[in-house]
Amino acid sequence: MGRSPTSLSKLKLGKLKVVRRQLLQRYEHQPFISCLAGLYGCQWKRYQRARAQPGECCCSKLECSSLGLLILTFCLTLVFLYFWSEAQNDYNDFDWFNFGNLGFWFPWSMVLLVVTAALFTYIAILLMLAVCLLSEGQRLYLHWSHKIGILVTLTFSISATAVLSDLWSKEWKTLLLSFQVTAPFLHVGGVLLMTLLSWPVALHFFRMSKRVRQVAIVGLFLAVLFALYLVPLGMYSPCIKEEGALGPPPALFGHRGAPMLAPENTQLSFEKAVEAGGEGLETDVTISYDGVPFLMHDSTLRRTTNVHEVFPNRSDTPAAMFTWSELEMLNAGAWFLLRDPFGTVSLLDPEDQVRAQNQTVPTLRDFLDLAATHGKLVIFDLHRPPSGHPYRDTWIARTLEVLHNESSINSSQVLWLPAEHRDLVQELDPALQQTSGHRASIEELQENHIVRLNLHYSSMSQEQISKYASVNIGTNLYVISQPWLYSLAWCAGAQSVTTNALHVLKNLRRPLFLMSPEEYSLLWILTDVVSAVLITAVFVFHWWRERGLPFWSGSIQTNENGPYSKFRTAELSDVWSISSISVRGEARSQPTTPNLPTISELQEPPV
Repeated sequence: MGRSPTSLSKLKLGKLKVVRRQLLQRYEHQPFISCLAGLYGCQWKRYQRARAQPGECCCSKLECSSLGLLILTFCLTLVFLYFWSEAQNDYNDFDWFNFGNLGFWFPWSMVLLVVTAALFTYIAILLMLAVCLLSEGQRLYLHWSHKIGILVTLTFSISATAVLSDLWSKEWKTLLLSFQVTAPFLHVGGVLLMTLLSWPVALHFFRMSKRVRQVAIVGLFLAVLFALYLVPLGMYSPCIKEEGALGPPPALFGHRGAPMLAPENTQLSFEKAVEAGGEGLETDVTISYDGVPFLMHDSTLRRTTNVHEVFPNRSDTPAAMFTWSELEMLNAGAWFLLRDPFGTVSLLDPEDQVRAQNQTVPTLRDFLDLAATHGKLVIFDLHRPPSGHPYRDTWIARTLEVLHNESSINSSQVLWLPAEHRDLVQELDPALQQTSGHRASIEELQENHIVRLNLHYSSMSQEQISKYASVNIGTNLYVISQPWLYSLAWCAGAQSVTTNALHVLKNLRRPLFLMSPEEYSLLWILTDVVSAVLITAVFVFHWWRERGLPFWSGSIQTNENGPYSKFRTAELSDVWSISSISVRGEARSQPTTPNLPTISELQEPPV
C-alpha cells in the first residue's frame, strides 16, 4: 500500500533536516590535528593544545606576530626563489665571476638555488600547517625552534637579495622579462591560492566577535584578491598576438661554439655548433705578442688553459703577451672535463671526451676557414692588446689582413663588431656587415652603415626591434640559453640570438607561450569568475553554518552543555554536534543525558 503525499513530504523534509544537521556538525579528527599541532608547535599531546572558542582570536599577540613574520618570510623567500630560478640563463656567468674572485671553481649558482628551494619548502610547510590548524579552529602556537628557523630564512633571503642586487642588478630586468611569459600562469596560481585561503578566512571572520578584527581580516583578504583579479589589466607580452602574426624563429649563433658540448672557443666546440645546425658562430679574438690573432675570451689564460702548469709564474699575465709558440704548448680542453661547467660532460661519447681532453688554442684563421667551409656567418669581439704590445696600434689592420689574405671566408659572412676605426674599415671592405653593440637613432645607424645590432637580451623590446627592422636593421640578442627567453625573443621579432644551448633551442618548434588576445581574455575572465563564485559560496556556507550554531539556547549561554556537546565516534574522534536547534513548526522533546566527560576530554598525564 503506497504512502500518502503528506507522508512523502514529511519524509523528504526529515531527510533535508538530517542533511542540514550533518553539514552543521564540526568534526575534529584527532590524529590529523595531533600531527598538525605536533609539527607546528611540538604539541603532540591533547592537553597541550586548545581550540579557539567562538568569539576568540585564533592566537595570542605573540603568536599573531609570529604568524605575520612567517607570512612575510614566505613572500620574500618566494620572490628570491623566483628571481634566482629565472636567472638560470646566466648561471655560468655567475660561477665564473666567483671563480675570478675566489680562484677556484665551484657551482655556486646551483648550491644557492638548492638552498633557497629547501628554505622556501620549509617555510611553505610551516605556513600550510598554520592554515590547516586555523581551518580546524585550533589556537596557534609556534615552537621556538621554528621561530629561529624563520628568522634565519628571513635573514638569508634579505641578504642574498641585497648582495645580488648590488653585484648583478641587471638580473632584475630578466625578472621583469620573465613576467611577460609567466604572468598568466602566476595569475591563475595566485587566484587559486586565494580561493583556498577563503575557507579559514571565512571561518574566523564569522566566529570573531569584534567588528574591528572582522573588518581587518576581510579587508586585507579582499584587497589582495581584487589586486590579483585586476593584474592582467597591466600585463604586456609580445607572445599574446593574433594567430598568424608570429614571424620565423630567430637564427642561432653558437656562443664560443657549443660550450655545453665542448670546451669553449676550441675547434671541437665550433664543429659541434655546426653539427647542431647553428646559422652562425660567435667568438672573441686576441692578438699574440708576435701578431697571430687567436681565440680567447678572457684577458688571461688562467680559466680555460693549463697555463698554471706550463708557465707557473705567468698565470695572471695577459693572454696577448704570450707568443704563438707559447700558446701552442697549452691545453685548452682538460679544464672542461674537470669542472663540467654546464653539467653536460656526460652527454659526450667517449670519443668526444678524448678529443675535448686534447683541444688546443685555435687561431682566427682556423675559425674563419671552418665557417667558410660550412657557409656560416661569424661575429666576434676584437680585444685591443695592452700597452707595450707590438700590435697595440695596428690590431685592426692585422685582423683585416688575416681576414682578406690568410683565410678563405667571404667578407659578406662577417658581422664586423669592433667600433674603432669603423669608417676606415667600411672604406677598405664595404662587404663587411657593419654591426653595432649599442642602440642609437636610425639616422646615426644608417650614417655608420649599420645593418645589425648586437644587444644584451635584457634590452629586448618588441617596439625597438620592429622600428629597426622597418629600415632593414636586424637585431641579434645575446646570450640566450633558456627556452622561455628564446620564446620571448621569437615573439618580439628578433632576427637572431647568440646562445650556449644551440642543441636545445634548435629543437624548439614554437614559443613556449603563445596565445591570442581572445584566448587570454577568456582565461583571465574565466579564472576570476570561477574564483569569485567559489569564494562567495564558501562565505555563504560559513555564514549559514555559524547561524545554525547559536551561542544561546533559551536563556542559558553554554558551550559545553548547550549547542555544543561532545560525543565519541567509533573512530575515536570528537564531534561537535547540535543538541538544541529549534526547527520551525516542529516541537521536539528529547530525553536528556548527563554531560559525562568522554575519554577525549580527559587530560593525559604528563610523561
